[in-house]
Amino acid sequence: MKLRMPHTLALLLAVMVLALVATWLLPPGVYQMAEAANGQKVVVPGTYAAFPDRTYLPPWTLFTIIPKAFASAQGVIFFVILMGGVFGVLQKTGAIEAAIGRTMIRFQGRQTLLIFFGMAIFTLLSASFGMASEYIAFTAMLVALCAAVRLDAMTASAILLVGYGVGYGASTTNPFTVVVAQEIAGVPIGSGLWFRVIVLALAFLVGFHHVWSYARRVRLDPARALAPPPATDRSAPSDFPPMTLTRALVLGALGLTVVALVAGIVLARWSLPQVGALFLGLGFSAVLIARLRIDEACDAFLAGAARLTGTALLVGVARAIGLILEDGQVLHTLVFMTATPLAALPAEASAVGMFLIQAFLNVFIPSGSGQAFATMPIMAPIGDLVGVSRQASVLAFQFGDGFTNLIIPTNPFLMAILGLTGVTYGAWVRFVWPLMVKLMLLSSAAMVAAVALGL
Repeated sequence: MKLRMPHTLALLLAVMVLALVATWLLPPGVYQMAEAANGQKVVVPGTYAAFPDRTYLPPWTLFTIIPKAFASAQGVIFFVILMGGVFGVLQKTGAIEAAIGRTMIRFQGRQTLLIFFGMAIFTLLSASFGMASEYIAFTAMLVALCAAVRLDAMTASAILLVGYGVGYGASTTNPFTVVVAQEIAGVPIGSGLWFRVIVLALAFLVGFHHVWSYARRVRLDPARALAPPPATDRSAPSDFPPMTLTRALVLGALGLTVVALVAGIVLARWSLPQVGALFLGLGFSAVLIARLRIDEACDAFLAGAARLTGTALLVGVARAIGLILEDGQVLHTLVFMTATPLAALPAEASAVGMFLIQAFLNVFIPSGSGQAFATMPIMAPIGDLVGVSRQASVLAFQFGDGFTNLIIPTNPFLMAILGLTGVTYGAWVRFVWPLMVKLMLLSSAAMVAAVALGL
């Protein structure tokens, strides 16, 4: 009998049940909170105190807590839906598709450049805008381009998936992971950008070297290939959108948005409403530049928003987990129990431990935004207690969530791409596990550096 991993929503609902049971079994307690110099509310070490009386939450709390959780997380939920709508409009213009297609076609005759620039564009789009499922449309074209230069399906899969995984793991301004996690942790959105840029560059080089080395080995000895040889009769799709002046102008607006985003979060300390407003302005600009009809622009916005509605709902359900623990007065008890063994370690080792915990949890909660809401209310206070800043706690979430997306079978995007390229999951694991070791070591080193630098 073939085992199937439950749906992410089913897993979150199961965790809700466990959280409710935990409120019945764990002793209630609380830490004292204090305001740090930067305005953050942080846990005061050594102040945990158990409550003499317990508040028992009834079983029907599982139903009443969900509407409350959606209200609590409404800012992030609407932000995710808004971002989906804006990306829907950008896709309608064809600008991003044309840019990716033109980049890959330009380097189709040169293996090393095709691998480098193909990975670079997927990495940058994932790191800055959180793009992932949008890449599915490029899979057939990428396989065809790789086949034209005798690169197998494994290399084609790796160009896309490793680029995406590195971009998510070492994200700079990903609105669905970094922005959400920093909002929950109470640190300024976009802070620590310089450190994440350095980690992104290093992770990209590690990923590129791994993919390039595999492609080179297979070119020298085709018997070492982990995937079927490329089909010689495959050709790139002819209906890929061409680059036009209009699409170039849309890309220019996208570039200006990135500049404004970095300036806003670094200089003006923007929060979610300002970031959302900026991207909404990008959507309106794209409509005007591409001269889209009002009806088709609205349809594109609604279609894009609909694609991320599932993610938004997962955010609300994930928030319910934290609310159950808070209402049952055991959230700080869990923090105390988890932080106690970590506090016995140096702060650097505790930071690595937090990263490994997040990596493990990503197997069960592969949704980045959902995992942020489920784990950051616990992990951020743990950081306060073990000498790890909340900025570094966000890094632990980011690395644990992003890099492990490259190997966990609960990641629907990973499994979809492998299915489209014809690469088996077993072959992919054989290819990617050495890279995972490298990225885990890099992440651990980055966590140590973050603590040492007082990030």
